[in-house]
Amino acid sequence: MDFHLTEELHQIRTMVRNFVEYEVEPYAQQIEEEDRIPDHLVEKSKELGLFGISIPEEYGGIGLSMMEKVVMLEQLGRTHNGFVTLINAHTGIGSMGLVRLGSEELKRKYLPDMAAGRKLGAFALSEPGAGSDATNLSTKAEKKGDKWILNGMKHFITNGPIADVYTVFAITDKTKGAKGITAFLVERNFPGLVVGKNDKKMGLRGSYTSQIIFEDCEVPDENVIGEVGMGYSSALRILSEGRVGLAARSVGSCDKLIEMSARYAKERVQFGHSIAKNQGVQWMLAEMATETEAARGLAYRAAWLIDEGKKAIKESSMAKLFATEVYNKVADNAVQIHGGIGYISDYPVERYYRDARITKIYEGTNEIQKIIISQRVLEEC
Repeated sequence: MDFHLTEELHQIRTMVRNFVEYEVEPYAQQIEEEDRIPDHLVEKSKELGLFGISIPEEYGGIGLSMMEKVVMLEQLGRTHNGFVTLINAHTGIGSMGLVRLGSEELKRKYLPDMAAGRKLGAFALSEPGAGSDATNLSTKAEKKGDKWILNGMKHFITNGPIADVYTVFAITDKTKGAKGITAFLVERNFPGLVVGKNDKKMGLRGSYTSQIIFEDCEVPDENVIGEVGMGYSSALRILSEGRVGLAARSVGSCDKLIEMSARYAKERVQFGHSIAKNQGVQWMLAEMATETEAARGLAYRAAWLIDEGKKAIKESSMAKLFATEVYNKVADNAVQIHGGIGYISDYPVERYYRDARITKIYEGTNEIQKIIISQRVLEEC
């Protein structure tokens, strides 16, 4: 494994870091209060090519490797998590199915607009009865002539209220179980697609989620992603890469929290000296830094394996599991170090504390990650 960053990647990293620090971060509190990402930040993100980082250059994107995306997402994780989620949900699970498995016709039709940010992507797998048990779908797709008719409902769909295209999973043959699920690319304006209201969440302000309802929704046959009946295996592959991205984002948030906590500890004086001199605070900072570095290593290794052409299912789950657990612990310690002001919404550590919680749930709960990891360990031994 070689985690050496090229000079070009260092430049990309610096560019994103500066964008985050000087252009996004000043609006973080505004995003939180208004539950809306300012239009000029979205437009600037498009100019920088952030909506096309996963899309090959031949379709108008930047075409970064998984390692390069991990380095970039680390930097994006240092700012408002709702802003990062808007971009990552699009560039990760929202577009990777089409990039990896779509036909050439579909790629030519949709990817240029997605790379430019003119069309936003979303990933529609979860249902009221199919969250962790992703094979228990109730959304059905029936072939009629040259179209598929979709009926059912998805929920908790990130970017759902604002997306233009959805990667949707539906049952096409109930008798085949997981091998009877197919993936479709569904446009927002297709007849029969209804977008639900924006969900009110604990955190991730500015990132919108909703139900997506299909009522005899007509989808052209050419909008099947991959092969009919291979949707579940496609979902696993897409989620695997998405989990590495989520791990990287979490590491970036940890880096930011550690920096804020260390600065505050040196400034905050109690009993005649800064609290940074207290062993209890020092030990918290030591654990936060050590575990964050371990999470970074797992994310980098999983990204490297993916770039080497490996499926990296186990390693992606390990990275997601560990990094999100560390993020929650680091956020909790950051609040503790900041004391009372860490619990006040005017200070960013409170926001990170709320935003961290969802990372242990979405893109596969951490309990599911443990099942995936243990299954692979048992198979290998």
